[in-house]
Amino acid sequence: MKRSAKATGRTARRSASLPRSPVFDKASNRALARRIQAIHQRCLALEQDCAEALRQVHPAFQPGARNLLHYVGLRQQELRDVQRELSVRGLSSLGRCESHVLPALEVVQTVLERLAGATDLRREALQAPRHLEAGAARLRRNKASLFGRSSSRGRSVRIMVTMPADAAQDYAMVRELMAAGMDVARVNCAHDGPDTWRRIITNLRRAEKELGKCCRIMMDLAGPKLRTGAMELGAPLVSFQPERDERRWPIAPAQILLHRPGAVLPMREKLDAVLPITGDLVDQARVDDEFRFQDSRQRRRLLRVITREADGVLRSECLDSTWVEANTPIELMRDGVVLSASRIGELPAQPRPIVLHVGDTLWVTTEAETGRNARAATKRRPAAPAQIPCTLDAVFRDARVGHRILFDDGKIEGVIRATHPDRLRVIIQRAAPQGSKLRPEKGINLPDTNLSVPALSAGDLASLQFAVKHADIVSLSFVHRPEDVLLLRKQLAELGRADMAVVLKIETRLALRQLPRILLAGMQGSPLGVMVARGDLAIEAGWERLSELQEDILWICEAAHVPVIWATQVLEGLAKKGLPSRAEVTDAAMSARADCVMLNKGPHILSAVRFLDGILARMQAHQYKKRDLMRRLDIRV
Repeated sequence: MKRSAKATGRTARRSASLPRSPVFDKASNRALARRIQAIHQRCLALEQDCAEALRQVHPAFQPGARNLLHYVGLRQQELRDVQRELSVRGLSSLGRCESHVLPALEVVQTVLERLAGATDLRREALQAPRHLEAGAARLRRNKASLFGRSSSRGRSVRIMVTMPADAAQDYAMVRELMAAGMDVARVNCAHDGPDTWRRIITNLRRAEKELGKCCRIMMDLAGPKLRTGAMELGAPLVSFQPERDERRWPIAPAQILLHRPGAVLPMREKLDAVLPITGDLVDQARVDDEFRFQDSRQRRRLLRVITREADGVLRSECLDSTWVEANTPIELMRDGVVLSASRIGELPAQPRPIVLHVGDTLWVTTEAETGRNARAATKRRPAAPAQIPCTLDAVFRDARVGHRILFDDGKIEGVIRATHPDRLRVIIQRAAPQGSKLRPEKGINLPDTNLSVPALSAGDLASLQFAVKHADIVSLSFVHRPEDVLLLRKQLAELGRADMAVVLKIETRLALRQLPRILLAGMQGSPLGVMVARGDLAIEAGWERLSELQEDILWICEAAHVPVIWATQVLEGLAKKGLPSRAEVTDAAMSARADCVMLNKGPHILSAVRFLDGILARMQAHQYKKRDLMRRLDIRV
């Protein structure tokens, strides 16, 4: 049946009023193709500019190094309008091209030129699609080279676990961790020493052999630690308290080790206090006996014996908050009857914390001085502000007026108002309303200061000599510049391990700004990895920017085909308290976009490994890096 002329006219007018699809606009497609070509040329130009740096790169990392420079060239341009134009045409918006920049650009340019009517297309452009997956394949190979094969068939993301000191003695725990899914064991060189490290590694190698699994050992060099120093000492006092719920009811008793003076103490992670008992009370005591005493507030306290740990050593527990002073009388009781009496032995004097409020003045000094609270004026001496020593003299050389200084994981923040050769005058700008306490051995961060210190301290060099003989991977802390990486490579070569795997920890804003140059320096050897140390990075750059910055690191490292470790406080609540928060579970799921996830030690670390193993295996079906994977959903309508 023929349509009327009137109806045909209406259809024609309606079609004419609709916006024309850019897919069929040859002129706009040709213009967009030229823009993509200009971007492509910018990427190649940056590669040419860095030709000398590329010549230093290890052959295994040559493709990744070139792709890294292409990605930097891409991201140095404003691309959001180009992405919109590509998206409305149904083309790739280049949002997932990290591992294969040039092939992605060439494919898009080829399609645009076809849409614009071109027929004489470049041969390499037609071959680009088969190169799109090559970058991802190289990243998988580099990951296997660094971390070994996965211990789980259901996931490709590896699990790293920080070894507690207990791992030196408790072989069963090490074996269970490996059986549960641990792929990499981290030994923190900032704690314990070579004897403990050696026993931990012996247990790890034994478990590897028994289980037939691969578990790489990474030794994490401490680096130049900037911390608060010694403070004035107060009374010799030990305090402990049970774990409490929100109503302040005790839900888990405090764990206290009681020992005869001179007894050899076992290494334990979960302890709230250690008390020496003079005389032979510890030798007389049995399980379920009680030690009775009055604490420093004159309150009666009972310690119930639960196990005998070793000769002259008992483990006990207490359900009350307690403050104990040296020389306090103590009685051993059995079934309510006093068997014997003695005293609590010598206790360490406790440093007095400095209490700081907003607006307070704080002097940061060298270690030659002792930290103390502010002093009020007296007849004999004038008033004096609080002072705290720091462990790194480079601070006084490099810090400038106006630079920020942060203490104790950023809980306290100040600004430097005056500098001297041996001290800095700081005005506190952030602290708790009731005042914040600053204690010894707390971290100091100077996010605006470029500290001129080598990445390898004398202690690191000693740890490195141990690592090259016993470990598979060495991790470099507080990397600031490419020279830090080259120094480590030089030391490894001198020790006969030029081929040793290296992990670079990105912890500062300065390192993040120079990350491409740092990676190129690291690529002079192989294997190589990067750790996102999110704790220090958040303190340096601000917590509000952490999500953005960790994304930047993931993208840049994927472009370089370098595997990434997602670290700091992953499932921290589960590892330490046995129950994760909802935010922790979400964070663990997000970590699946990295190549390895690190868990810190804790009493419930075995549960945390099993929990993370399940999350990573399930997320593998949903996501790879930034790409959402559309597996079939069990849904109904």
